[in-house]
Amino acid sequence: MADFDFKDKKQPDYGLETESDDPDSLNTITALVAEDHEHEIKLRTMSWQKTAILLAGEQVCLAIMAQAWSLSSVFTPRPRAVLGWVPGIITMILCAVLFWITSITMHKFIMKYPQIKDICDFGYYVFGKSRVAYVFSAFMLLANNILLIGFHVLTGAKVLNTLSDHSLCTSVFAVIATIMGIVMSLPRTLNHVSSMSMVSSACMGIAILLFLVFAGIESAPLYGYNGNYPTLGPVKTYAFPQAGTTWVACMNAVLNITFLWVPQILFPSFIAEMERPQDFPKALAVLTFISAILFLVPPAIGFRYLGQYSTAPAFGSLGVVAYKKASFGFVIVPTLIIGVIYANVTAKFIYKRTMGQSKHAHSNTIIGWGVWGLVMVGIWLLAFVFSEVIPSMGDFLSLLSAAFDSFFGFIYFAIAYWQLNRGKLFNGVGKSVMTLVNIFIMVVGLFILGPGLYAAVEAIITDYSGSVTPAFTCANMAL
Repeated sequence: MADFDFKDKKQPDYGLETESDDPDSLNTITALVAEDHEHEIKLRTMSWQKTAILLAGEQVCLAIMAQAWSLSSVFTPRPRAVLGWVPGIITMILCAVLFWITSITMHKFIMKYPQIKDICDFGYYVFGKSRVAYVFSAFMLLANNILLIGFHVLTGAKVLNTLSDHSLCTSVFAVIATIMGIVMSLPRTLNHVSSMSMVSSACMGIAILLFLVFAGIESAPLYGYNGNYPTLGPVKTYAFPQAGTTWVACMNAVLNITFLWVPQILFPSFIAEMERPQDFPKALAVLTFISAILFLVPPAIGFRYLGQYSTAPAFGSLGVVAYKKASFGFVIVPTLIIGVIYANVTAKFIYKRTMGQSKHAHSNTIIGWGVWGLVMVGIWLLAFVFSEVIPSMGDFLSLLSAAFDSFFGFIYFAIAYWQLNRGKLFNGVGKSVMTLVNIFIMVVGLFILGPGLYAAVEAIITDYSGSVTPAFTCANMAL
């Protein structure tokens, strides 16, 4: 658990001038960095540029290619994702605005308590130093991250299936992806992982660019969830949901978009490894700019050329097999590296609880590296099991969005805003407006947690009522 009894000691300034107007925050950051740099394994070493690369590596992901599916209108024999242009684009822009506001609130709160090392510590402080909140946040962190790593194992197996024309059993491909993930997860600092993220972002960028080119030059898409082209007629796009669209289908489309815009569960861990955590807004601005482009432009172009034939991911709708393989093949790199990022944050939480303040926690010892390796193997093996026994990871991503993102994307940060501004919530027009915005953020979080969770569960029940893929299957899962 975090060092909750950390005392702010007056330390000489080690050159870490701050943009915060709180001198105690500077003193605490200076002391924390100085203490960390005395260790053999130094964690607080990332610049804001490295952090921006790490953020981009985590956000520039395959989920971008599921957004055209959220806009598309396929409602026979049952709805899939049905928002259409207007509600879909509005949802994306609103998520972007709320993402920026909540992330800045989170950073301001961490600047008040710089000893925060992860989302569990954040929950502890934001709920008034509640150990119940810490335990709850820890459970949510582990469940969310391990399920997401499992999703990336499953995606890795899907990519290998597609590229090899199902040359091996799907479970074997999942084992291969798991082993690759374990090996790549061995670095213990996010500074090292950030270097991988640069490659991850580049590969995902190439995959997206190739998809956009191929979708534009081919005569028509091939595959749709309810039939191949032209089963559902010529490609069409719609401004609004079509007749027969269900509320559950619309809500799941919204959750799919929300999931992409809510990565803040990792942000406290990233900030905790920055040498100047006060510079995090610079990295956040870079991420927001990149995300605003990638989360809007590719889905819009994909929807324009795929229409009601959109799949998740959109690579599956391409009509030429060579196009599909050429673009989708690059996804294997970000799939594994994003899994590594989540594994690193998860392992650090377990490792910190296991090793405490012993020398093995910060030094290159056999015991330290042995425990780190065992923790990492355990995380990936558990994720592998989840990837094999959950038949519809797409539906479970909606479940994750409703159950976890409601807290770590909205509720926690609305409460953080209240904690930071108690007694002055309506001091002036600007403060009053921000207070009303954060009330809206709280309402959104509660709505996603309530009706959103209901919609996600209903979608899972519907899918389970049909044919279910058996656990540890050899079935072909290629796009």
